[in-house]
Amino acid sequence: MGKGRFEAFSDGVFAIIITIMVLELKVPHGAELAALLPLYPVFLCYVVSFVYIGIYWNNHHHMLHVATKVSGGILWANLHLLFWLSLVPFVTGWVGENHFAALPVALYGVVLLMAGVAYFILARALANHHGKDSKLAIALGKDYKGIVSMVAYLIAIPMAFVNPWISCALYVLVAIMWFIPDRRIERVLAE
Repeated sequence: MGKGRFEAFSDGVFAIIITIMVLELKVPHGAELAALLPLYPVFLCYVVSFVYIGIYWNNHHHMLHVATKVSGGILWANLHLLFWLSLVPFVTGWVGENHFAALPVALYGVVLLMAGVAYFILARALANHHGKDSKLAIALGKDYKGIVSMVAYLIAIPMAFVNPWISCALYVLVAIMWFIPDRRIERVLAE
C-alpha cells in the first residue's frame, strides 16, 4: 500500500502533540518580568520536549522519504510510536509542574525510552518490508545511535531517584546527539 495517508496522519499527530504541549504553558498573572519566573520549570520542560518531538518528526520524515511502501504491520508500528509520543505532553507538564521531582522525571524517561523502542521497531519493520538490500535497510544499518539512546534512558530512569538533574542532563545529551537529522539516510540518497 502507498505511504501518502500514512505520512499525512503521522504529521497531523505530531502537530497535535506540539499544540497540546504549548497549551500547557499558562499565561502569567502580571505584566512584570518577575511574573515569568515561576513558569521556568514548565517552559524548560516544554523546550526539551519540543526539541524531542521535532527530532522524531524530522527523522520520521527522513525515514519515510526513503520508504516506498507500507504494510499493515508498519501502520501498527507507527501507531505504537505515536502512542508513546502522545504521552510526552502529559509527562512534560507533570515534570514542569512538580519542579523536576524524581518520579515525574523518571516517568519522563520511561516515555522517552518507550518512544525510542517504538521508533526502533518501526525502522526495523520498514527495513524488513523493503528488504535487507534496500536503500532504507542500508541507511539504517545497525543504529548505534538508537541503541546508545536507549542505554542512556535506562541509566537516567533509576538515576532520577538519586538526582533528577543527572537524568535531565542525560535526556538533553540524547537530544543533542539526535538534533542533526540522520545523515545515514541522506548519504544513501546521495549515492
